[in-house]
Amino acid sequence: MSDVRYPFTAIVGMADLRLGLLLNAVSPAVGGVLVRGEKGTAKSTMVRALAGLLPSIAAVDGCRFACDPVSPDPNCPDGAHEGTGELHRPARLVELPVGVSEDRIVGSLDLERALAEGVKAYEPGLLARAHRGVLYIDEVNLLQDHVVDLLLDAAAMGRSYVEREGVSVRHAARFLLVGTMNPEEGELRPQLLDRFGLTVEIAATREPAERAEVVRRRLAYDADPAGFAARFAEDERSLAERITTARELLPAVVLTDVALRQITAVCAAFEVDGLRADIVMARTAVALAAWAGRTEVLEEDVRKAAQLALPHRRRRNPFDAPGLDEEQLDRTLEEHAQPEETEPEEQPAEEQRAEGEQPERDPDGDGPDGGGPQDDGPGPDGGGPDNGGGAPAPADAPDGSAAAEPEPEAPAGGEPIPQQGRGGAPESAPVAAGEPYRTRLFKVEGTGKGAQGRRSPAETDGGHTIRARRPQGRLARLHLSATLQAAAPHQVARGRASRALLLHKDDFREQVRQGRESNLVLFVVDASGSMAARQRMTAVKGAVLSLLMDAYQRRDKIGMITFRGATAELALPPTSSVEVGAARLERLPTGGRTPLAAGLLRAHEVLRVERMRDPHRRPLLVVVTDGRATGSRDAVAKSHRAAELFTAQGVASVVLDCESGPVRLGLARTLAARLGATAVTLDELRAEGVASLVRDNRANRATTMRKAA
Repeated sequence: MSDVRYPFTAIVGMADLRLGLLLNAVSPAVGGVLVRGEKGTAKSTMVRALAGLLPSIAAVDGCRFACDPVSPDPNCPDGAHEGTGELHRPARLVELPVGVSEDRIVGSLDLERALAEGVKAYEPGLLARAHRGVLYIDEVNLLQDHVVDLLLDAAAMGRSYVEREGVSVRHAARFLLVGTMNPEEGELRPQLLDRFGLTVEIAATREPAERAEVVRRRLAYDADPAGFAARFAEDERSLAERITTARELLPAVVLTDVALRQITAVCAAFEVDGLRADIVMARTAVALAAWAGRTEVLEEDVRKAAQLALPHRRRRNPFDAPGLDEEQLDRTLEEHAQPEETEPEEQPAEEQRAEGEQPERDPDGDGPDGGGPQDDGPGPDGGGPDNGGGAPAPADAPDGSAAAEPEPEAPAGGEPIPQQGRGGAPESAPVAAGEPYRTRLFKVEGTGKGAQGRRSPAETDGGHTIRARRPQGRLARLHLSATLQAAAPHQVARGRASRALLLHKDDFREQVRQGRESNLVLFVVDASGSMAARQRMTAVKGAVLSLLMDAYQRRDKIGMITFRGATAELALPPTSSVEVGAARLERLPTGGRTPLAAGLLRAHEVLRVERMRDPHRRPLLVVVTDGRATGSRDAVAKSHRAAELFTAQGVASVVLDCESGPVRLGLARTLAARLGATAVTLDELRAEGVASLVRDNRANRATTMRKAA
């Protein structure tokens, strides 16, 4: 790989991303920019190219924290810097790896030196290195939440705090924060999204000529990086000078009362939580004016600031897509464009009466023109006037092996739904999912070693200390009492002559902490004809959507297999994006036979492959079914044999029993027994339902004990 950066001005298109990065270069107080886009859209290339445009900085010679010689940090851990020299260097671009630890970010104490030599030695982290430069986080959505919180706190406060082992270290940490992410790989929580100043959505152009120019330039760069950079050197110099000019103009820009009123009105109109959006919009509008060479914020600056600062702050739940209603934005800006409110002129009484008149209504009619009551409203059972409600699903055979599939419904007044789906199976149109709700917690038993999350017990970097062990690699978290206990028996043999302990490397012990891990939650969803009753499928989809919401909150990976007709399909390969899972669930059609065994076997194969890719991530299998199986006389027996494969491997499983109606065969609970799984009904899935069951059980137990006494 060449050391010559790809020029910023050579990148084709992506005007919003270009502007968002430049505004942060002009005013880092904007709060950074989050770049959301599909893979292969030059997100990383543009961020790395930006660092070459930033003005060089003067730093105190020998200071590990890049203090400014003109105004050094009085609390700098490296001292007051009196009488020291200075050096000039380019602004740094510090890249944060996905697997970075908290100690690597904020810095850490050299505990071995502290105990063995009696000195407090602090090793600066990446935040110190990024001070007065650019901190770039690729795939920020794949970082642990507490790590992202740590970074955003430092970016907001401009300082980094290290408090551990009785030593307090504080140092300046002001940097241009840039994060990139692919939404298909998982979303950031709304609380973390809000901490980024601006967000830009990018996608590859669909114009052949523009795509051809991108390829042409990339090939030219790969063939001769230095020569290609020289072609754009003048453009790069001009852009760097414009950044410097805008920075110098920034303090002179005036945010007028009209512009401020428009900013606050827009944030209120879009119902944005908190006041961070108002502050970010104000800073962005000022930066836009400085970038344009003006000393006053105009309406166009406020509009563009809203387009960059608000879309990601309007999400109300994890499945909401970021966005902004442009018509509402223009309407709000227009309503608050006047410098001050004026009293409305009084109208003549005749005009007021004329405006207040309402059209007469026929006392015998319900419509606005007395046309009589509506004749297309719902009937007493919730259907249309000719709809007697959904027909009950036909009963299955006693063993669940063969049953007639229900005929798909046609929408009232519409054309019949096509009868043929995938694999020739009868297919009903997708139905909407019910409202999601809070579910009970399902976890994998035992202690794992997977990525930090919020579901199952595991050894993690966070959590509480459960034991001590010899260091495995570099000592990170000293277990002080265990270290002293290991060293105490050897003090006489080592010739201890003072109060100081004599420690050897073999004495050190580190903490083992237990927290919670994220898991791979694999859904196996029955989409056959036995599930096709509209109300039933709405409830089932609502339950799966609720479990998806739970997986999102617990930072799990998810996958989804559906089975219907003659085969099972991997509808969603394992991913961190629950939004994609929710979208696939919404479009899920139903109909056809019930190849339950095929669904379980496909799940077994998916887990086998994932176990090789990520051996530390433990799976949780969630089977959504009524337990019926069709396709052959021994279909149920085949599904039971497939279930025993998971039991043999100790896979944690849950069966969501979707059977309904007065006559129930209990096939889902039989399947759960073969899986060694927990079986719950749709009603038992709700967290509040579980709490009520616990309360009832306690009450019944107390009554029984009183009677026995």
